[in-house]
Amino acid sequence: MNPDLQLRWMATGVLALLAVSSVTGRLLVRLRGNNPTLRNLNARVRAWWVMVAVFGGAVWMGPVATNVLFTLISFLALREFITLTPTRRGDHRALFWVFFVITPLNYWVLGTGWYAFWIIFIPVYAFLFLAMRAALAGDCERFLERTAKVQWGLMICVYCVSHAPALLQLDIRGYAGQNAKLLFWFVLVVQLSDVLQYVWGKTLGRHPVAPTVSPNKTAEGLVGGMLSASAIGALLWRVTPFRPMEAAAMAFTITAMGFAGGLVASAIKRDRGVKDYGSLIEGHGGVMDRIDSLCFSAPIFFHLVRYYHTD
Repeated sequence: MNPDLQLRWMATGVLALLAVSSVTGRLLVRLRGNNPTLRNLNARVRAWWVMVAVFGGAVWMGPVATNVLFTLISFLALREFITLTPTRRGDHRALFWVFFVITPLNYWVLGTGWYAFWIIFIPVYAFLFLAMRAALAGDCERFLERTAKVQWGLMICVYCVSHAPALLQLDIRGYAGQNAKLLFWFVLVVQLSDVLQYVWGKTLGRHPVAPTVSPNKTAEGLVGGMLSASAIGALLWRVTPFRPMEAAAMAFTITAMGFAGGLVASAIKRDRGVKDYGSLIEGHGGVMDRIDSLCFSAPIFFHLVRYYHTD
């Protein structure tokens, strides 16, 4: 099948799934009334329509548009993270560098294909620079804690997330010109895992995985969601450079890492005493609430693909 046709079929499948979800949500409202659970469900579906349209449009327009989209996503997620972890006046200049220099520069370097510099830019140079810049401000109160917050936010919201569009830069054996499908597959599997964990947890969930961190995350939801999403990833192996069993293994790995990312994000929210990182996305919370699973899964997936499928 033509690579572009495969991508169109994937997009069509996602739109069909959303259409079924929208119709189902409306039918449930008529049958059971517009209770809070159904209102939240329908709000989530409406938000998914917008998110799919934005992401699909960026992927269709090419690597530059995709890079710009992920730059914006990182900027918004980082803003939510920093807002949730209050800083002092002494951090303001360091934060200026984080938002308006380091973040766009990270994606610019990525877009140029300068892998050798991109891979170390934030974890080495930005990491050291931010500590130095904060020290020059002269505010030593809770210095280590404050600096770690800024560095952690930059690593998670920018560096880790940027590994997703970095998939477009890989020279994958026997897969030239098809990297957009791999990015689509990756995001689809990770996000479906989140949705399916929610569905399985709501229907069969009995045993919380980490009750003090996220009581709504259950073992039944975790296992059901991961296995279901892995099965879907395996069924879609033809759009990837993987064989069926490898596609299943890759899907299982990224869904497991996605769960870990969501759990860590929940721990941070519990520490700060909030339910969501923000309220930008109806029914979902903030941008960070939607991409927390990508933060952990994107770097692992990128390096697995690069190690096993590039020269």
